[in-house]
Amino acid sequence: YLTLSLVTLFLPLLLDVQGASMGVTVGLAKVRFPAPVPVGSRLRGGGRIVAVEEAKGGVQVTVRITVEAEGTEKPVCIADTVSRFFP
Repeated sequence: YLTLSLVTLFLPLLLDVQGASMGVTVGLAKVRFPAPVPVGSRLRGGGRIVAVEEAKGGVQVTVRITVEAEGTEKPVCIADTVSRFFP
């Protein structure tokens, strides 16, 4: 879960929402841990938007964040984050 907590660090670095006065984290739609994180590993995160839907008074965005550890073949965490943004 320590690796999962880093998703909140990567998300604002990857997603720039313009025209919104407020954003709210709804939660996680799906989380997987395909590989363990070796002790002392350097981690990096990447992401892509997988869904955008209208929500009550705003827009709901699902972003798939992939966390990778240096020197591993598989990602160490894949999480679908769900956020809502309001004008």
